[in-house]
Amino acid sequence: MVDKAFKNKGYDEIDLIELIKILWKNKKKIFYITFASAIISVFYSLSLPNIYKAEALLAPASEDDSGGGFSRMAGQLGGLASIAGFSLPDGGVSKTELGIEVLKSRKFVRDFVKRHKIVPQLLAAEGWNNNTRKLTLDSSEYNEETKSWPKRDEPPTNEEIYGTFSKSLILQEDAASEFIILGFRHISPDLAAKWTELIIKDLNNAIRKQDIEEAESSIAFLRQQIEASPLSDLQTLFYNLIQSQTEKMMLANVREEYVFKTIDPATVPEKKSEPKRALICILGTFLGGVLSLIFVFFTHYILPQKNKIQE
Repeated sequence: MVDKAFKNKGYDEIDLIELIKILWKNKKKIFYITFASAIISVFYSLSLPNIYKAEALLAPASEDDSGGGFSRMAGQLGGLASIAGFSLPDGGVSKTELGIEVLKSRKFVRDFVKRHKIVPQLLAAEGWNNNTRKLTLDSSEYNEETKSWPKRDEPPTNEEIYGTFSKSLILQEDAASEFIILGFRHISPDLAAKWTELIIKDLNNAIRKQDIEEAESSIAFLRQQIEASPLSDLQTLFYNLIQSQTEKMMLANVREEYVFKTIDPATVPEKKSEPKRALICILGTFLGGVLSLIFVFFTHYILPQKNKIQE
């Protein structure tokens, strides 16, 4: 009764034995599609270049002596400064936060790439010879003799360079410990390690240069205020602020690791980090098997129904 009720309502019964018969009848199609997918996956995975990942472990440099004196003094003497008609800045953003944002900025990436002249190695890298330790560039992308880009009317744009650089950059922050992992991915393990070191060095230099320029501007401004102010208390305030800025500038000039201190430097990786060729092959074979089943069921159930409707 139940079977008849379902049939009357238009429901089709699913016969497991019939499904097995259909699969067995089309076993060659299933095998060939799955096998072809597996072969394609193998060739695709082998066509992908090895990517090496170099990483360095960093810790924030001490914030106490990198402008903290100025902030503390400004807080203590802010009321006195307001008498002169101006306000003093607060602590603001920490050096670590500032360094991370500078690292992500287009200006830093543009200056870094231009300074070290790495655009061809970044955008046209094709292969890496582990024996000779030499990088091969794609000649169709970049001509080393003429220093030109054959496929382009103009050199790569800043946005394209920034996009490729950002995808290769490794930046992991641990909010609990404040440690930072900074690194780079590239088909050349030597360049991955070298560029990681250069990024850390240039980042520290960029923040240091910025702080030196700000300290010099602050000192010049404070000296003008000393000359213009008749109050001895205000002059004392300005002299103390000048001393704080001088200490900040001196610290920036003598400390190389100004923002980030290297705990574990980047080393040349010996093993590739990607691609995961075995995983690609397994997923490709599995996908081929699923597609083969869909194809068999489609040709056995869907097509006949469409043909009947058309007739």
